[in-house]
Amino acid sequence: MIDHASLDKMVKRVRLLVLDVDGVMTDGSIWLSGGDEFKRFHVKDGAAIKYLQRAGIAVAIITGRQSEAVSRRAGELNIHECLQGCLKKLPHYLELLARLGLKEEETACMGDDLPDLPLFNHCCLKIATADAAVEVRERADIVTAKPGGNGAIREAAEILLKGQGKWQTLVEGYLGE
Repeated sequence: MIDHASLDKMVKRVRLLVLDVDGVMTDGSIWLSGGDEFKRFHVKDGAAIKYLQRAGIAVAIITGRQSEAVSRRAGELNIHECLQGCLKKLPHYLELLARLGLKEEETACMGDDLPDLPLFNHCCLKIATADAAVEVRERADIVTAKPGGNGAIREAAEILLKGQGKWQTLVEGYLGE
């Protein structure tokens, strides 16, 4: 873990949050039935993604698996960068940054398992879920109190938005409705 002053500086720079799916957006469960695959997404995590987008922080998905459920959820949340089937995530991540014109120091990555570690080596802010692998939690700048698929993204979004001074404006927008 790092000191608060350094963490505050890193949070303020974030313009993109890159998410893993299984174990971050979901609890990691995969339900299979015949040819169908089912995933459970937490509504508070979805709301948090919308909060980030409204505040000008882009959200992208990079995942090793390919799933129609993920494509559908990304579409519902207006996540335009949904990269699936990325067994080696780093090349896809670096290409994404180049395409979006962003630097590593403007990016936060949220992961839970070993395939996410290469991204941790190339981003400003590393976020792990509470139930992430020990190796991931040890390298994270922030470890959420919530496990993946159960509000961890909501928690991370609030940290980012409060750290950038955007949280209160968001809250006030809802109070004024």
